[in-house]
Formats: sequence, C-alpha cells, structure tokens
Amino acid sequence: MTSITRTLAAALLAASTLGSAALAPAFAETVLRLDEVAVGELDPGKASDYADSILMFNIYDTLVIPVQGGPGYAPHLAESWEADGSDFVFKLRSDVKFHSGNPLTAEDVVFSFDRMKALGQGLSYLFKNVDAAEAVDGQTVRFKLSQPYSPFIASLVRLPIVDKKLVMENLGEGEGEMKDWGQAFLSGNAASTGAYKVVSHNPQEETVMAKNPDYFLGVPDAAPDTVRLRYGLEAATVRTLIAQGEHDISSQWLPPEVLKSLAADGAQILKESGGGAFYIKMNTTKPPLDDVNCRMALSKAYDYAAGVKMVAVTDDVAQGSASTGAIPVGMFGSNPASETLSRDLEAAKQYLADCKYAPEDFNLEISWIGEVPLEERYALLMQANFAELGIKSEIKKLPWALFTEQVTKPENTPNISQVFVNAVTGDPDTLLYAMYHSTAAGTWQSPEYLDDEAVDAALDKGRTETSDEGREAAYSALNDRLMEIAPSIYAYDRQSLFAASNRFKAPALSDPDKAFGLDGFGFTFRLMEMTGE
Repeated sequence: MTSITRTLAAALLAASTLGSAALAPAFAETVLRLDEVAVGELDPGKASDYADSILMFNIYDTLVIPVQGGPGYAPHLAESWEADGSDFVFKLRSDVKFHSGNPLTAEDVVFSFDRMKALGQGLSYLFKNVDAAEAVDGQTVRFKLSQPYSPFIASLVRLPIVDKKLVMENLGEGEGEMKDWGQAFLSGNAASTGAYKVVSHNPQEETVMAKNPDYFLGVPDAAPDTVRLRYGLEAATVRTLIAQGEHDISSQWLPPEVLKSLAADGAQILKESGGGAFYIKMNTTKPPLDDVNCRMALSKAYDYAAGVKMVAVTDDVAQGSASTGAIPVGMFGSNPASETLSRDLEAAKQYLADCKYAPEDFNLEISWIGEVPLEERYALLMQANFAELGIKSEIKKLPWALFTEQVTKPENTPNISQVFVNAVTGDPDTLLYAMYHSTAAGTWQSPEYLDDEAVDAALDKGRTETSDEGREAAYSALNDRLMEIAPSIYAYDRQSLFAASNRFKAPALSDPDKAFGLDGFGFTFRLMEMTGE
C-alpha cells in the first residue's frame, strides 16, 4: 500500500469515528490468479503433485520448511529439534492456532502422522522408516525411526499438520474407531493453520483462498488478499487471459512458443529449479523392453539435443538443460554438467542386434499425458527416432487420471510413458527411491516396474548413510547402474518456467538468492507482493 493510500485510509477512519462511516469507500481487494493442469487435492494425507503442493504450502504448515536462498531446513511449527540415535524430538511453538481457533498441540502432530500412515496414499511412503510418533507432553513430539534415515528432516516438509479436534468432529462413514479418518470432510474443507484459508474448493475447476488474519507469522499487507487457483485451462486460454490482464501466473506446462510470445509482449518469465527431470519411462516387464539391449537401443537412438531445443524459449532461457545421466546435475551422484548425453545411432543399431526380439516385430505404445501437450511432441520425436532403427510405434494420448490408473498394473502400462518427476522434499531420495526401488513399482513415478538388486542396494544405502561423502558414493553407484540397465531415457534436467503478469512480485521465483530448493515452495503467497501495475 502506498503512503498516499495509507494517508487516505487514516482520514477515512477518522471520518468514520465522527459518524461519517457511510462516506468511506471499500478499498479494492487484491486478487492473484493462477492455474495448474491437474485437479487440486485438498486432503493433506493424499496430496502429491504440483497443484497439491501449492495448496499444502499455503493452507497448511509443517514442522520445518526449506531455507530460503540456501540449503537445509529451518524450524517452522517446531521451534527446535534434536536427534537421539534414531529418535527425533521436536519442541512446538506455543503461539500457533488452527483456523478453527483450536491451539496447536503435540497431539495434532501425532494425529497427522497416524492419519497419513493409515491412509497410505499421497506421499506417505516418505515415512515408511518411522515406526511411531508420540506426544511427550503438550508441546513436545517424538518420532521413533526403525533405522537411521538421512532424509527424515527433509521429509517433514511433506507432513502437513491437521486439526485433530476438528477432524474428529467431522468423521464420515467407515469401519473402526476412526471411520474414514475425515476423508470426506477434508476433501472439501481444511483443518489447518496456514497463511491462507479455503473459501471454496472444486477440485475440477478452482480453489479460492483468502488471507488468514490470525496467522502466527503474520501476512504482509502487500500479499494477495485472495488467490484463485484454477485447474485444467487450455494453453490458448491462458495466453489470452494473461495478454488481456485477466490472469497472473500460468502453469509450467505452456508450450515454449507461447512463453516466448508472452515474454515478447512484456510478461514476466518466472523460474523454479527444484531437483527434477523429464523422464521417458520404459516398461521393463513387457516384451520387447524386458530385454536390456532393446532398452539401450532406444536410449541411444533418442535425439537428446533435439529434445532440449524443443523447450527453448529464448537463446538464454529454456524449460530444461542437457541431461548427464539418471540424476540431475547438482545432486548427489550426478555426473558433471560437461558430460551431456548425446545420440549415437550406430551404438543403437549394435544394441538392437543383440536384442532377442526382431525389430520388425516391435509395435511400441508411446503414451503422452493429454493435459501436457508438450509431451505429444516428444512422442513424435521418439517415433521418428525409433523408425530409423526399423521400429514401429503408435502414439496414444492418455488423460492423467487414466494414466495413473493404468500404471497400477504392469500389463496395462504402456511400453513408453513420459513424466516430469521432482524431488518432493528437495532430497535425492525423494526423487529416486519412488521411481526405481522395487517396492515402489506401480505408481505414476514408477511405470518401469524395475526390479534390480544393485539399484535397491544403492537406494537403501543412500537412506542410511549419514555423511555427505557416503551419500555421494551411494548415489554415484546408483547413477552408474541405472545407465547400464536403462529403465528410462533421461531426456533433460527440468527447469520450470511460468509466464506472469506484472501485477505482482515473486522474489522466490525471480531472484536466485531468494529461491527455495523445493518445487512449489516459491508459490508461498505470503511472500509475494501485489503491485497493481
């Protein structure tokens, strides 16, 4: 708010005191408008993808949050913590209240953990190594781990804390003492402490949020009063809305030429570089890709350089950078940025010659997600690349909901799938374990159905090693093994780009020194500033 506006506000307040309230106009509410491609999951026990993350990071709070502008994690709902072997003890802040007015207690933290484990959905797999959570006293919580687990603190950014009392008052139908654990209620309502409250929620269309005036950290006046997060808008619609000043932030899935056009018209291009990449997944359980030589042939035939050019927005800005292997550059175990992958058609032909299946018998199903039109271009690129080896393929468009259903069974999973995968806590464990460990098969992240002892051993070691040197060695071994057996084509390391209006400032998405190392956290609305331009 400008000084002139503040002065006018003070004058109007004085007038109202003198009985002239009828003369005081209402100040315009600031509204931030953005979109995401997937439906929005409001239940914190089920949230998993990018749209869900935006909701969780604004409506709910966690014990710790990522440090802004650097590595590591800072206290949030917890004011401190200490580790004792495999036990972690957290002291909670005493000044936090839920939107209901109920105070935050240790019982709420325990309930949130127990609920996530009981549902077994969303990101609950992050807590498989945690045997139990217990309330030591009203403001102290202990987590008991079954074994040392290096990424534990990082995992807590994915444990939103819910209001136990409110949920218990709204249990739906179900078996046992906890019935449905409040799933019906939390699918459309929040039980949270966050900086923003839910005004309305339609997971197919829009979630509307408003500032929480009682937030324990306060919400700056300049932050948006209301946020409207819409789902499933077409790229052409988003382009038109932003150009007309009726939308503020696009999703990260706009085609490069649309981003380029909007930038030329004066739009901001915001960036987020959490650890993640674009992976082309190969179903290792069905012929012909159950043969490692067939997978290696496809990996060598893929045109990596052409793939990166397809996401270039300008000469200096792109939605991805050249991959060096299975692990994005900068993470434990990654290869140097100079060792980029490149196409080698002769090597591809040699691997194909060693494959036990004849290429003329191939008819690969290459799928792409209907809500992400960019993936169709990669399907066409692969089809052309593989045709040079004499391999036939058919391209199939799948809605996200159908894709996630199909990959729960290996026989229904396409030969080739395309997904963007991120380290959901900022730690490499949460990028790689859910993709490649044999126990994780059958989700949208793991349509390879990989079962490899060396891969499992490296992933397990990465979880238990406590030193940076030990983790580096574990993930380096993992990277080498994944390159040897090629369950995926490692297309490029991801950088998310968003076209945006000039009505606001988002330092966490525009200034590298203020960025977070966790995808989605740059969309913390209380850290944004509406400028009204």
